[in-house]
Amino acid sequence: MFSCVRIAKHPDFEKGRGAASGEASTRFGLPTREADGDWRDHMATLDGPPVKLRTTVTEERPKSILSFNQSPDIPFDRSITAYRGCEHGCVYCFARPTHACHDLSPGLDFETKLFAKPNAAELLRETLNKPKYTPRAIALGTNTDPYQPIERDYRITRAVLEVCLEARHPVTITTKSDRVVQDADLLEEMARQNLVAVAISVTTLDPVLSSKLEPRCAAPQKRLAALAKLVELGVPTHCSISPIIPAITDQFMEEIVARVAEIGVPSVVWIPLRLHHVVAPLFR
Repeated sequence: MFSCVRIAKHPDFEKGRGAASGEASTRFGLPTREADGDWRDHMATLDGPPVKLRTTVTEERPKSILSFNQSPDIPFDRSITAYRGCEHGCVYCFARPTHACHDLSPGLDFETKLFAKPNAAELLRETLNKPKYTPRAIALGTNTDPYQPIERDYRITRAVLEVCLEARHPVTITTKSDRVVQDADLLEEMARQNLVAVAISVTTLDPVLSSKLEPRCAAPQKRLAALAKLVELGVPTHCSISPIIPAITDQFMEEIVARVAEIGVPSVVWIPLRLHHVVAPLFR
């Protein structure tokens, strides 16, 4: 039988958020931070309950949208990150340290102070129209989730998919959200033309544990339902059991594999937990 691991709740946790505060960070020459480095840390010195954090979104308009890499251990050479920061709040997220580039903390700032790129589809169309551009699959969801909650309003990911369908350009999608099925019309047509593959990450089957590790993600059952819907539509679909956290989520591996096999998902991949830079103290 599997043993149950009890995760103690940090006294400063705000319901629905992944990080409590954080550890000091001196990356990129920034001054040493105390706790999470934002105004909420100082609320502990005041009387009364802390002010509830609200999600804010800053629009930015970059000059290019495709990011290229030459890493031999990554199965894609180009990607699009439509949003910086991620409201899902997964406490183990490897993308958290990137918020230091904005002089923001990897803790609560990462999941509450977001950035959106409304002109992403426009920039992509310009890039694909360049005579020297050579098409290869574009990866969506490699840094932050393309279907995090603010996609409901911004629809940047959908606009990118529309351009890719128009140009007959291949795309891969990785997400923790069942919101991906809201683009079923595009995905079904792209699947007919062999232009898309979708991977949905299922970390655990315990909704309570999921709410602690991934507080604003879709519940595990909703992700399984989204996988089933994509299979039904004929979209090439995969399940990612990532990350696997020893003694916390590894007990669910076999059952997740069995469940996704029952609904017709043809492949599963898993990645062990990796806590780099300031993510380790946040996770602890």
